Order: sequence, then structure tokens, then C-alpha cells
Amino acid sequence: MSSNNRIYAINTVASRPVPGPAPAKNVDISFYGEDVFSGEAIRQYLPKETAEKLLLTITEGAPLDPAIAGDVAHAMKEWAMARGATHFTHWFQPLTGGTAEKHDAFLEGTGMAQAIMTFSGKNLIMSEPDASSFPSGGLRCTFEARGYTAWDPTSPAFIKRHAQGATLCIPTAFCSYTGAALDRKTPLLRSIQALRSAVKRFMKCFGKENCNVQLSLGAEQEYFLVDRNFYIQRPDLVQTGRTLFGAPPPKHQQLEDHYFGAIRPRVLNFMTEVELELWKLGIPVRTRHNEVAPAQFELAPMYEEQNLAVDHNMLVMEILRQVAERNGLVCLLHEKPFAGVNGSGKHNNWSISCDGRQLFDPGSNPEENALFLTALCAVIRAVDLHSDLLRTATGAAGNDHRLGANEAPPAITSIFLGEQLTGILDSLESGAPAGKSGKPGRMKIGVDTLPVLPRDATDRNRTSPFAFTGNKFEFRAPGASQSCSGVNMMLNTIVADSLDYFSEKLEQFPQKSFNEKLQKLLKEVYAAHKRVVFNGDNYSAAWAKEAEKRGLINLNNTLDALKPLKYAENKKLMAHYGVLTEEEMDSRYEVFLEEYRRKIRIEGEVGLEMARSTILPAVSIELGSAVETLNALGDRPGKRAMERTVKALGEGLDLLSDNCMDLEEAIAKDDCAAIISALEATRESADALEGVLDDKAWPLPKYREILFVY
Repeated sequence: MSSNNRIYAINTVASRPVPGPAPAKNVDISFYGEDVFSGEAIRQYLPKETAEKLLLTITEGAPLDPAIAGDVAHAMKEWAMARGATHFTHWFQPLTGGTAEKHDAFLEGTGMAQAIMTFSGKNLIMSEPDASSFPSGGLRCTFEARGYTAWDPTSPAFIKRHAQGATLCIPTAFCSYTGAALDRKTPLLRSIQALRSAVKRFMKCFGKENCNVQLSLGAEQEYFLVDRNFYIQRPDLVQTGRTLFGAPPPKHQQLEDHYFGAIRPRVLNFMTEVELELWKLGIPVRTRHNEVAPAQFELAPMYEEQNLAVDHNMLVMEILRQVAERNGLVCLLHEKPFAGVNGSGKHNNWSISCDGRQLFDPGSNPEENALFLTALCAVIRAVDLHSDLLRTATGAAGNDHRLGANEAPPAITSIFLGEQLTGILDSLESGAPAGKSGKPGRMKIGVDTLPVLPRDATDRNRTSPFAFTGNKFEFRAPGASQSCSGVNMMLNTIVADSLDYFSEKLEQFPQKSFNEKLQKLLKEVYAAHKRVVFNGDNYSAAWAKEAEKRGLINLNNTLDALKPLKYAENKKLMAHYGVLTEEEMDSRYEVFLEEYRRKIRIEGEVGLEMARSTILPAVSIELGSAVETLNALGDRPGKRAMERTVKALGEGLDLLSDNCMDLEEAIAKDDCAAIISALEATRESADALEGVLDDKAWPLPKYREILFVY
């Protein structure tokens, strides 16, 4: 790599023509969902009775009738082939954090130079990919390759297109020969089942029998876009997803001029193409905007059923990357690709509804108020008791750089309720009047003294990791590259546990004294768990001290965040709800720990190679040239300036070389903490040299180019 390549890249990007506006035309979204085997397609391609059975499974979770598998498979094949598909794949989500697929053709030979296109019920329901190279954390031996994918009918099949054709993708779960979950979907589905059961039991206590429970999710996705010309000249971006070197420019996000600013034409064209691709897949993306940092953006969908929303978010990340490549860009989903500027998260908007009514909607009458407050207290209890599991679900090497930084919550899990809700709960605990907005008298459950709460009863707290935002909770701690499955699996399970705790109590209350006893129970629960409620600035150092006084945990790195997977009480909880067995909990600890260690080691090795093969040589050449110039000057003017330059370059070169030695030693010891520390020191010395070296001699694209020239 040379500085000439960097200059060429800058000129190439700068000379790219700016696209003009599209001509006016009628808007037609009749193509929405055309690549999804939707309810409409099911009714079109299947006999009425078979279609109704399948739709009952999809919409209400009824057991799948195995007898219809053959008809469904044939219909899927006919539908897919009509859209250009020649192959099918079981699309699954192994513990790598991404998705996986093995393509098989519909083709089946029937004789010499003869074939038909066929797809059986057996092919639909189950497949057997080679599982030997997927992480399992000890759930299976490497030499035993058998693993199974099983059709998830609740997430519709879809078409993925490429330049030469298309593939039918069938969302599936992935398990071992013994039935152990090797993926992220299976535990999520188990947790959804557990929470639905707990909600139904809970609602029955309030006189609502057999309600239809819907778990909803809206996953906001943040990302960066950089020009491919710069990306390919940054080995750190290519290998690790983030810049290991790079001094922040004098101007980056301080003026807050990028946030919600006018979107550049090239980026807007990219966003439009992304949306068209997603709409074809029935993914209801609706919002797009510039984020805080330069070159950072956000995409947000409407709410969907939770399992489907998780699948859709995996597709969102894939399509962002694919469309970026087609546009000469690269989409960076790392949580902190650029030091010193905003990181990227994935805001997990989670809610529950029963028969179409949001469980966390305060309502407008005493009965609804009581239900709302009880559900709210159940969530408060769940987060307080199991904040360690929520933190575990957000633990990752990339997220360690983001949590607690710009617009990211700290590793301390707390709940934001807003002053009005907190005041109501405080009044409920103390028995005091409801406050300014309340009616006269004391707070009583079942008596209409609770103030009418608008849908947005709170302001927004952008620093809180877990915030109540009207009729849902927004969990802001997950990282941009992470699957939503883990956080929702944990959230579903711990809330199911708290709802069952309340149900067990409520089921014992006599009808005559139900409200009185409920009020006492809510008072006890809130008093025991209100320490987790915090409405202030989560970024402040004062909060960290206050949280410690309250006894809240602060697992500020992934190594600590993974430890709760080993705790006996957590294993017992997950096993009780059938979400993860003890062996599956242990396996995830091993898988995630090994992934963390490998990523840290890769970063260390890439950083060492870049420092020694790219930065040190460039500085050495400049130092040699500066020494020659100094010697040639003698006592003429300019000598002092050149002496300062030689000193800065020489001392910086020595320091960087020493840092490289330390980094090499840390890598040899395979010590994650030592590697991180040594890499940070190496970066600090390299970034200092970036500000001293002749700009034309610096070999790597700089932040001012990557973040602003695209």
C-alpha cells in the first residue's frame, strides 16, 4: 500500500458523477411482498382446506398437520419456479451470528438426459446440512457432522434473487442429532411460547380468558456507508469491520449538522434501492435518515410479529451489504467502526398485545389502569432480578467499544419510566395522592384516581438502556451487528417468569378483596425493585456511583457479561421455561467466549501487521528524508523546524516500534486484556504520527476522507 493509492482513491471518489433526480412517475407498490409465500400465495396455490390449516398454524400457532406437507411443498415449488427459482435452501441462523444456507436444485433425473423439477414434503420439513464446522460449544463432536434443519412455518418462505436466477428460502430451526439447539431461532421460538403461555395465565387473572397474544418487535438498524475505494485500502476495515488506526478529524459530529440532515443523492439512491428490495420481501421498512456521525444512517421498520421481525432484521443486514456493494459502497455494521464518533446500535422495540390491545397501554378506565400497572411492575421486577441476562445478550467484542459512549447506554441496566409514571408508582407505594395530574384522594387500584395517561406519557431518554416509550419498551443496548434473537429470548423469558410470579399470587386472591390485595402486592414489588428505575442521565459518572450504591451490576466488558450464563440460578430459570437446557447454556458460554477471544486476537494481529508493514515503513522513509534535509541545511534558516520534525518523527517511530513489540508479546500470550491494552497504545502512537507525517506520505485513507468523501 502506498500514499499514491490513497490519493488515487480520493480522486476516484471525488470524480464520481452526482446522480440527478428521477423523472416524475406514478407510485405503484403492487409489488410489495411479491417474493414472499404469503397468505395470498398460499390461498392461490393450495386447496382451500389445506390453505386454511397452514394459515391456522402461521397465524395462531396451531400444531402443523404433517399430512399437508406434500401439498405445501408442491405449491411452494410451483410458486417459486413461476418467479424464476431453480433451487431451494433451508435458511437458518447458526451460532455464528449470521445466516447459513445450502442450495439444492429442484432438479431430479428420471432417465438418460431426462429430468423433472420436484420438491417433496420431506424436503420441506427437514434437511440435513453438514454441521461439523458450525460452533456448538461442546453440544456435539466435530467428527460427528449430522445436524438437522426443521421448517418454521410461522415465518414465510421467500425468494432471494441473484444475477442469474433465484432461490426459494425456507426459514428453519437448526438442531443437533440429539435435538440440542445449535441456532438462535430455536430458543427464541421456545421463549415466545413460554411468554405467550405466561401472558394468557396473567390475563385470566383479570377475567380475560383465552386471549390471542401477540409479541411484537420493531428493530431500528444503524449503519455506516463508506466508499469501496477507501475500504479496500484499509486492511483493518476489511478484516475486522472497524478502523484500528485513525485520528479523528478536527470536525466530525460536534456541530450536529449531519443528524437528520438532507440526505446526499448517492446515499438516497442507495436507500431507495434497499427499500425496494425489502418491500419485495414484505419487510415494512418505513423510516430512513442521517444519524449523528458523518456517514452514519438509520433504517427503521414498522412493528411485526417477533419471530418474523428477527428473521427480517437478518435479511435487512444482508441486503444493506449487497446493495451497498452494487453502488460502489460498503455498509459497515460494526458497533464502533470509527473511534471518537457515534457508534451503531440496534434499538429493540418490544411489546405485548392481547386481542389487539397493547398490554403496556395505560388505558382509560380503572380496570385497564390496574392491568397496566401490574404488567409494568412485572417488567420492572424482571429487569431488576435478571439484568445480568439482558447484559449477557448484548455482550460482544464490538459492543464493548460502544456501550457507554456516544448515544449508547452504559453497561448498567436500568429502566426509564419518566416522571409521571414514576410519580404514580411512588404514590402507589406510599399511599400519597397521585400528584398534580391525579384526582383528589389516595391512589387506589380499581378506583378511578389514576390520572388519564396519554399514549406518550413520558419524554424520551436517549441515554437509558431500557426505556418505556408510550406502549412499549425500547432496549437500546444491542449492537448493530447482533441478531435480535438473543435479547428477545432473554427478555421474553424473564418477563414470563415475573408474570407467572404475579399470576401465582393473583390466583389466590378472593374476588371481593382482589383490588385491595393487588394494590398491596404492587406496593411490595415496586418497593423491592424500584432501584432499577432511573430517569436521569445514564452517561454521567454520578449515575455510575449511584448505581453502585443501589447494588446494580456493571458488567462493562464481554468477558464479565458472559459469566451469568454459568450461574446455577440462571440455568434453572432457562430450563424451567424450556428455553435453554443446562447443556445449551454451557454451549453458548463456550461459543461466545471463543468468538470473543478470536476476534480480539484477529484485531491484534491485523493491527500489528498494519503498524509494521504499512505505518512504520512510511514514517521511516519520511524520517530519513527529514534527516537528509536537516543535514543539508547546516546552520541555515529552517534548521530548528527540521530538528523539531526529526525529533517528532524519530520519537514517534521509536514509540510505535516499542508498542509493536508489546503487542506481539501480548498476542503470543493469547491474553485478551493485554492485546486490547497493547493495541490501544499502538493506535495512540500511530495516530499521533498521522498528525506529524507529510499528508502525501500517509499511506492509509484518513477519517476526513472516509467519513466525508462518498
